[in-house]
Amino acid sequence: MKLVKPKKFLGQHFLKDLKVAQDIADTVDTFPELPVLEVGPGMGVLTQFLVKKDRLVKVVEVDYESVAYLREAYPSLEDHIIEDDFLKMNLNRLFDGKPFVLTGNYPYNISSQIFFKMLDNKDIIPCCTGMIQKEVAERIAAGPGSKTYGILSVLIQAWYKVEYLFTVSEHVFNPPPKVKSAVIRMTRNETKELGCDPKLFKQVVKTTFNQRRKTLRNSIKPILGKDCPLTEDILFNKRPEQLSVEEFIDLTNKVEQALTLL
Repeated sequence: MKLVKPKKFLGQHFLKDLKVAQDIADTVDTFPELPVLEVGPGMGVLTQFLVKKDRLVKVVEVDYESVAYLREAYPSLEDHIIEDDFLKMNLNRLFDGKPFVLTGNYPYNISSQIFFKMLDNKDIIPCCTGMIQKEVAERIAAGPGSKTYGILSVLIQAWYKVEYLFTVSEHVFNPPPKVKSAVIRMTRNETKELGCDPKLFKQVVKTTFNQRRKTLRNSIKPILGKDCPLTEDILFNKRPEQLSVEEFIDLTNKVEQALTLL
């Protein structure tokens, strides 16, 4: 079988260490009854361990060379190899609208976009695991007050419990990336409703963190304008990195109230 050459424009770094691949595959066992979707299987280093589990596994791969390799290497997967761009897919069609576990060695250049899509489909993705750039994993898992706490931290932690599982050396890949990697698991929390307008919540989080060094009084101006009396509230003395998810929900409700008065 002809091996697939990693493509830089697709952000491909093929994992070589089988022990690491096995450990990543085992992160999906939190929900043993659910089917699994693997994103970006490449040459199937993770896939080989997922298919040994007693559950339905589907893989989505945008690289035609990798798809050809997978079809030859894993004939039992033939009907479950999807040649498509994960970011453009309708995930409700995958398992007849039923929940599934998302996993993969995610391309680092689109990992944030993958997690935003996860959030858009949170009702059918109770668990998401996989390997990403270490810095991004730390950002997602960070708590208030941390320098790495930011947009992804708040938006994901509003809906998911985040576990930073383990770090992976750059030397177990072909080609080696310039950064270390990490494996995380995100499991849906008990939140059914945020308690605020979810679209405005997202806007408030993004707007304030876009000027994270400023106090909320200044960073919220793109939404509320310059002289909104609401910003005299003591909450607006804080910077966005100091706010918990609950405080961002409170802030969103205050902003919504102010917008109705403008």
